[in-house]
Amino acid sequence: MWFPPLIIGIFLAPESPWWLVRKERYEDAKKSLLRLTSPKTDPTFDAAETVDMMRHTNELEKDLTEGATYLDCFKGVNLRRTEIVCMLFVSQNFAGNTFSNYSTYFFEQAGLTGDIPYDFALGQYGLNTIGAFFVWTLMAWGVGRRTLFLVGLTGLFLTLLTLGFIGFVPESHRHSASLATGSLMLVWAAFYQFSVGTVAFSLVAEMSTRRLQVKTVALSRVAYNMAAIVVNVLTPYMLNPTAWDWGNFAGFFWAGTCFIVLVYHYFRLPEPSGRTFAEMDLLFERRIPARKFKTTHVNAFDVALGHQITNGKPEATHYDNV
Repeated sequence: MWFPPLIIGIFLAPESPWWLVRKERYEDAKKSLLRLTSPKTDPTFDAAETVDMMRHTNELEKDLTEGATYLDCFKGVNLRRTEIVCMLFVSQNFAGNTFSNYSTYFFEQAGLTGDIPYDFALGQYGLNTIGAFFVWTLMAWGVGRRTLFLVGLTGLFLTLLTLGFIGFVPESHRHSASLATGSLMLVWAAFYQFSVGTVAFSLVAEMSTRRLQVKTVALSRVAYNMAAIVVNVLTPYMLNPTAWDWGNFAGFFWAGTCFIVLVYHYFRLPEPSGRTFAEMDLLFERRIPARKFKTTHVNAFDVALGHQITNGKPEATHYDNV
């Protein structure tokens, strides 16, 4: 039933300005940008200037990665970008995503009966639906993607840890503990969909270089599927009463994996907000630490084609906010 609306939507969708620039259809790229932007939101937006930046970025990346192959994703500075992109999708699995996919079964094992497990699961998927819209609002207010991702992982870690501790509640209070478990799973779903579940897709596109983007994203989905195989094998054993029968204590395991990816992204995930693709390329090329991406000054036009710093142009300078 979904094919007709999808076909119509794809047919009516405007061409990507980046694709049009790569095809040297600059006027069409400008028209596409004007369709995708609103003068009311940003009165200073200049489509022609943006197309010029896109042309410069495209030529710069051509110069850096001419004739690129999958091997180039693992060479030089691109290795760092590939690693970050792969870990973004892997983190979705290790943040407890598969745990939530078994939510209805988990609620039943936790002691909820009748329609209650279904109601909690339905509420969880309802939060999934509105998560993307909520994140759009936060980003429109200027909240960075790195900030959203780290705050979300922190919330997931604390929620999973609390789920584990509920497992120590005595059997005499099993019903109350079950309701608390269902409520916490809704909290988990809110944190996940308002951050890790949605923001990862934006970050994956921004972390990879334009010329290697398709290859890098393909590798990231391979990493995601490999991680998914592991967690999909482990989770049924954790929850099944005839196997490991961990129940709520499974929350401790996923809290541990969630904490690991939280530490990883704190040190490795840069903030792309407010940066053009060309600026991101230069920041990676100059090996700027992830936590300094937001405060490092860099001008993409300071680099000439041929991958050389033009005469009289300054290097990237870091300014600490005090």
